This record gives sequence, structure tokens and C-alpha cells, in this order.
Amino acid sequence: MKVSLSLDKSYSEDVAIMVDVLRASTTMTVAMENFGQIISVKSIEEAERLAKKYDAVLAGERRGAAIEGFDVGNSPVEISKFNGKVLVITTSNGTRILEGMKAKVLIGSFINANAVAKKAMDIADNHIEIVMAGVEGRFAIEDFLGAGEIIRNLTDCNLDEMALAAYMSSCNYDMVNDAIINSRSAHRLFELGLSNDVDFCVRRNIYDLVPEYEKGSIKGTKY
Repeated sequence: MKVSLSLDKSYSEDVAIMVDVLRASTTMTVAMENFGQIISVKSIEEAERLAKKYDAVLAGERRGAAIEGFDVGNSPVEISKFNGKVLVITTSNGTRILEGMKAKVLIGSFINANAVAKKAMDIADNHIEIVMAGVEGRFAIEDFLGAGEIIRNLTDCNLDEMALAAYMSSCNYDMVNDAIINSRSAHRLFELGLSNDVDFCVRRNIYDLVPEYEKGSIKGTKY
């Protein structure tokens, strides 16, 4: 099995795993416990329209901050307090990346790394692509290290150089946590009073849920 790592854009037509550690991937995984369906959209206007159509809970952020008038931001800690049939979510990076993916799409992070790796191995033909969401097209260390954690759970795979670098970088638990806590993204969340989200997002393998994205809709399976 070939494993590759890319930033911001997806190229695979086999299986791709979107990784947005802080926070979309983590929030979506948590939300799957309490919602039957998640609708992921790029624009605020479309999110508002669909939330009215489906009488859905409305979640989202821009530059980390919750969007005025929404029920909740892009917070894995806060989203766990909501439930319903449908959640509509829009985020700065994760939902934008999902729209451009053509493969069978899974959503991964530290909290479900083992489960998403198992699912990917089972459904891939010969290629698993890990897609780092990054921040507005820029490299984000938390997504690189989150990708590495997922890759550590893949077995008997041929890693490209980027994937190998992520794998090697993710091996020291304390260094990984320190790097994420000191990242640009984490500092932005600290400024917004969301330190609990950062602490939650670096927890390992506490969920066996794997969100699966297809044509704007996300549903989950346990693995």
C-alpha cells in the first residue's frame, strides 16, 4: 500500500484522509456521537440556508472565532453538549478542503487515529493519501504531526518521503504535544479563551468513530 502526504489539496482517487487537528477533524468526530448526519459547507451563507432547511444545529468559525448568530463554534468540547438529527458546519480550512476531494474521504485526527487508519487500510485499493488542511494554504505543524500519528497506525505500507517524515516526527509523545501547544494555531485559540479545545485535540485514540465524507454529507462508522 502506498501512503502519501499532501497539503491543502487532494490528488488521490482511491482513499484520502483529511486532517485538521485544530479543530475541524476533531470536532466532526466528536459530533458524530450525537448527530445522525453532518453537512459540511464552505460558505457562511450556505450554512445558514441549510440549517434553516433542515432545522439543524449550526456550527462554525472564521479564524478560530465562533460566527455570530451560530449555535456553537468549531469546538470539540462545546459540540459534545449538542445533539440532533443534523449538524451544519463551516470552518476556515477543513470544510473547504473536503469540497475539493475526489477519493473516498475519511476524516482523521489524534482522537481517532487508530480507527481511521484501520478503516483506510480496509477500503483502499493501493493508495492512502493523508491531506493536511493547514491554515489558509500554509503548513500547520499540528496537522503534520496528526498525519504522522495516523501513519503510525498503518501497517506494511510504502511511505513517500513526506509521509515518512511525519511518521518519524510523531514518535515522541512529549515533543509532539509541546510542538502543538506552541503552534501558531494553538496560540490563536489561547487568545480566544479556547485552551480546553487544544488540550482535548491532542488526546490519543479516545474515539473509534470514523467520519466519512461524500458530496457534502458526513456520516460515521465505528471501527
